[in-house]
Order: sequence, then structure tokens, then C-alpha cells
Amino acid sequence: MATEPTTAHGHRPSRWGPGRILLVIFGSLAALIGAGLLAAGGGALWADQTQRDDDGYLNTPTEPFASSSYALVSKPIDLVEADTSGADWLLSENVLGDLRLRATGGDVFLGVGPTSEVEAYLRGVEHDELTDVSYGPFSAEYRRTAGTAPAGPPGEQGFWAATAVGPDEQTLTWNPESGQWSVVIMNADASKGIAVDLSVGAEAKFLAWLGIALLVAGVVFLLGGAGMIFLGARHSGTLVAAPEDQALATRTATSPTVYPVAVTGVLDQNLSRWLWLLKWLLALPHYIVLAFLWVAFTLLTVVAAVAILFTGRYPRSIFDFNVGVLRWTWRLWFYSYWANGTDRYPPFSLGEEPDYPARLEIAYPERLTRWLPLVKWLLAIPHLILVGVFVGGWGWGPIGDDWRGWGFAGLVGILVLIACVILLFTGRYPPTLFDFAVGLDRWALRVAAYVGLMTDDYPPFRLDLGPSEPKETRSDVALPVTQ
Repeated sequence: MATEPTTAHGHRPSRWGPGRILLVIFGSLAALIGAGLLAAGGGALWADQTQRDDDGYLNTPTEPFASSSYALVSKPIDLVEADTSGADWLLSENVLGDLRLRATGGDVFLGVGPTSEVEAYLRGVEHDELTDVSYGPFSAEYRRTAGTAPAGPPGEQGFWAATAVGPDEQTLTWNPESGQWSVVIMNADASKGIAVDLSVGAEAKFLAWLGIALLVAGVVFLLGGAGMIFLGARHSGTLVAAPEDQALATRTATSPTVYPVAVTGVLDQNLSRWLWLLKWLLALPHYIVLAFLWVAFTLLTVVAAVAILFTGRYPRSIFDFNVGVLRWTWRLWFYSYWANGTDRYPPFSLGEEPDYPARLEIAYPERLTRWLPLVKWLLAIPHLILVGVFVGGWGWGPIGDDWRGWGFAGLVGILVLIACVILLFTGRYPPTLFDFAVGLDRWALRVAAYVGLMTDDYPPFRLDLGPSEPKETRSDVALPVTQ
């Protein structure tokens, strides 16, 4: 009868079935949502407590608004309809509060009125509608409507819900009501050419309660996510008796290794010429799952860091899970555009999968230096810079005046693309390019394991294992050996 394999330290390997993986994925998603809710709730409370003026208003910066026409008009502001059941409380004095406009510049008129009445007053009048406003830096966009002068000064109209008119600074305060409203800025005498410095303020009395609600929801999601991650990632193996050959087990565990992160890649000799053109689509389910698994990897690494600081040990269940994420990542890399070394579809698994041509193993460290988790990210900066060049990257950030997505191809992607084009036309994958690409991948995975606190051995600055490695295994990394 076959027996279940055990490690040299008397543990059965953790089994990562679909249920445990889904628990970790959904737990990571819940924890990510919880972190976002906590950040939003904290931001709302911060703004409520620190950003109000002496009158209790939250204000936009004062910025210039100008038009060569007769009027500046906001987009229609849709508020809760009076007959909307149960929603009119949003407009109560204790929830939204008052809105305030402050304008400086000439003899100015500020008005808030029903959109239908404002449109009737400005029908046939040349005016600009404010379509978009951006801050940091400030910019305003308008849409011009052609026409002539208005029939009379705005202050003579009787439909306004709130107005302010006069020279110098004018302040309009309005308690919002249900309906559709428009804000209008004109010269008091309805003359052409408007230039004002304007700020908008709101009491927003709901902000504190919103912040508290977001914090409570964030705690619930974070605790729920942490619970799911714990249930999924906890070690399912049990302690068993050590192997009979205890001396051999001890030698295997303590014998020196070339490097504790072992990465193997065996090139498929019968690669399809064209399948790589579709692998971006075929691999998409893996990328989606791995996005969540890497969130879990990050969160669990933080937990492991705390454990190492206090105990000097990496929790075995977390170690097994994080090794599984790196294995899954390497199999996907090897299948897709970081190697294109096989056409075998990678399994959805955190396990070893010994029959798959891409394998990764990391020797479990019995003891780790307690203080190193505090500085490993700093020590790894030279490697991280190089890895960024090797594998490329993507992100979201400020580009010019806007926030946009960005990305760049790494050296590995360029090498593999060249190899794929050669494969397309010749049916042959150049082994030199394969060795180079796998070497760069191996470098990146060593750094990932080091930054993930899974070893204290500083990654070497080389593609392979160096002179001590047999020449015939330069595309593989030997696992720990016995002396």
C-alpha cells in the first residue's frame, strides 16, 4: 500500500484543493475591499474633522472661471424627487446641509434656479455650459451655445430659489430641495463677458456618519477576509514519525545547497509554431486567479514577517502557500510569454506537479534572522531594479495632467518574442534564447522568494547557479543535495 510522502521534518505536505484555493482567493478579495473601505472611511473622517472652515463648510479651492458670453451655466443638478419613497431624508438639514457659492469679480450675479426655468430664460441667449472641472492643476471646459443678449437682467427674474448680487465678494447659500437645478453666473446688468473667482462649499453633515459606516464595513470585510485566508492557508498536514533513516534525513536537511530556490525549465521539443499567438487568451483565467493569489501572498508575507520578528520562524502553512503561488506563477510564465517553453496547459494548482516541465522548489528554512524582514526590501533594491528591466512592468499613475495606465516590455518578453517569431517561420526554438530567458526568469523568482522572506540567502547576481553547477543542467537548478 502506497504511503503519503513526508518531508525530512516529519510533516505531510499540505494539500491544496479547489476549496482551499477559493477560500484564499475570496478571502484576499474581501481583505482588499476591506482595506479600501478602511482607507475611504479614514479619509472621510479626516476631511470631516480637519478640512472644514470656521463656518463648518468643506470648500473647493478658489479658482478663476471666465466666459466671453452672457452667462455661465452648470450642468443640471439632479436631486431626489419629492415623491421618491424613503429617499427624501438625504436632503434634510442634518444630512446634506447647505451648499454655498462664493464669487469675487465685478458686479456679479449668482443664482440657483429650476433647470426648466433657467433654460427658458437663456433660450436664444449666447451662453457657456460648464461641462468639466479638474483640480491639480485647475482646468475648466465649456460648451458654447450661440445666441443674442438676454431679455433682461437676471435679478429681475422671479424663479430663482437663491441669489446673491452685487460688487466685490458675493456669497450664495442654498438649502437643497428635490428636483433638477442649475447654477448661473452672470453680470448683474446682463452684460457680456464674465470673469469671477469662485469656490463651492458644502456642509455635508453626513460625512462623519459615512466615515464611521465605511470603517465598520472595512473591519467586517477585513476580518472576514482574514478568516477565509486563515482557513484556506492553515497547514492541513499532521506530524508523523520521522523516517527510519534519521541520519540521512538530517544530512539532507542540513547539507549545503547551491541556492535554496530551485527553478527548473525543460524545453518542449515539439512546440507549435502558432499557438503562442493565442496564449494570451488561453492564459487569461490563470492571470485572473493569480491576481488574487498574489494579494494573498502579500498579506500572508506581512503576517510571516511578524512571526519571524518574534519567533525566528516562517509559519509552515504560510510558507507552503506562498511557495505554491510562486510555482503557479512559474508554470504560467513558462507556458506563456516569459519562456513559451511548453504547449502543455498549466494546471490550476499550488502543488508540485512533478510531471509538468516547469518546476519550482524552495528549501524550508528552520530558522531565519529575526530582524532581516525589516530591511530585506532595502537590500533587494539593486535586484528589484534589474528584475524590472528583465520582466517589465505595468501600473497606474500620473502622466502629465492625468492619471493613466502605463506599461513596458522587459528583456525577457523581447527575447521570447524574437524566439517565437523564429519558431513561427522555422519550427525551431533557439536553445540559446531559451536558456537566456529562463535564466532571467530564475533571477526574478529568486528575488521574489527573498523579498517574500522565504530565505536569508542573498540572491546571486547571475542567471544560473555558477561554476559549481554541472554544464548539462544550466537550464535547471539542482534541488538540495546530500553530501
